[in-house]
Amino acid sequence: MSTLFDLSFFVTVPFWALMILAPTWRRTRAIIGSPWITLVPLIVWAIVAVPVLGAMWSLVSSPSLAAITDAVADPAVLTALWAQIIAWDLFLGRWIYLDSRARDIHPLLMGPLLVGTILLSPIAFPIYLVLREVAGRRSTRDHGVPHADPIAA
Repeated sequence: MSTLFDLSFFVTVPFWALMILAPTWRRTRAIIGSPWITLVPLIVWAIVAVPVLGAMWSLVSSPSLAAITDAVADPAVLTALWAQIIAWDLFLGRWIYLDSRARDIHPLLMGPLLVGTILLSPIAFPIYLVLREVAGRRSTRDHGVPHADPIAA
């Protein structure tokens, strides 16, 4: 189980490396532009979750702190939860990367923020939302036209 736990993160490293270390490379945008990259850690999730799906279903259908605390003592449940967190962080990092490129936010500013998304996405995401607002105001001031929101399109 330890190998699958580790694998759930390591399969995402190439995608994070592209976004952080090669953000302007033309192939990075094409690769990261695919939502299918988030399926890679979810494959690990499926491998470990299917055998414990009953236990996991009871966690989501009738959640309680005590039940979750007990469930994460099972390495398979904890590994499945970890893989789900890793997949979510990659999905969020992907959105941040694509949005920042569309808004032309400098990669040197985005690199540390994407690392922060890997480590603590609940902190990095609101920071990015503030950053994109500031960048949007700057763009409107400099060019007179606000950036189009790639998500709303």
